[in-house]
Amino acid sequence: MDESHLLSNRFGSEAADVELRDGAPAVHVQLAKRGSVRKFRAEPIPEHLLRRLCALALCAPTKSDLQQRDIIIIESPALRSEICALLARGRLGQKWLENVPNLLIFCGNNRRQRRIHALRARQFANDHLDAFFNASVDAAIALSSFVIAAEAEGLGVCPISAVRNHPDRLAELLNLPEYVFPVAGLAVGYPDERPARSMRLPLPITVHHNTYSEHTLDASIAAYDRRRSADQPYATQRYIGELGRSENYGWSEDKTRQYAFPERHDFGSYIKRIGFKLD
Repeated sequence: MDESHLLSNRFGSEAADVELRDGAPAVHVQLAKRGSVRKFRAEPIPEHLLRRLCALALCAPTKSDLQQRDIIIIESPALRSEICALLARGRLGQKWLENVPNLLIFCGNNRRQRRIHALRARQFANDHLDAFFNASVDAAIALSSFVIAAEAEGLGVCPISAVRNHPDRLAELLNLPEYVFPVAGLAVGYPDERPARSMRLPLPITVHHNTYSEHTLDASIAAYDRRRSADQPYATQRYIGELGRSENYGWSEDKTRQYAFPERHDFGSYIKRIGFKLD
């Protein structure tokens, strides 16, 4: 991919006016060039570096300073192998996870907030969907900040939504109490591949001015499919046995196939079982 047009290459010609110029901040270049890594060298990251990256991630914004996010560093090789094997199996499993050298689990934590209410003898008056939502967003912000910090260190990362495939078993393995739940995992290590930079949807359909608009959505998706298929064709097609082979297999076909079968339909039930009210 052309290094001189990082944003235009990812978002299309509509991003030409926001292209990076000489002297752009290093973090802007880093973000424009980033990609997920799924193949790592075997060596583990030093413990002090992982803890530093966690500290940097937890410097990120948090709703009302509630700090409702935790990071679990999986240090035990046996535990990491058991978790990764769990995440790698089944229809939604990802085989590349079997050889991850370093694994972190980012959790939402509404438990501490409830505990300080008990300690201060005050009612927890917001026992509804927002309690779960705030903790989830806090964890996601910390995850994003960890990604930026880790990649600045020269590490490779890949977020793992598959931790929500088996929430009860993962909670058992990690001893997660009520009101603490997995949001995402993160594979992190020294990269053993150059990550692909996935093209992104054009800015006019994902960045809005003053009001939401989708009057060009269908045509823009069709154009995006063509552009991405020309430069970054999919190596394989999903679910050929169930859905057949497509002659025009692009991004929209891949994503509709991905969500053509139930995925994590029991996660809401798990969240209710650990105490959250979602009304």
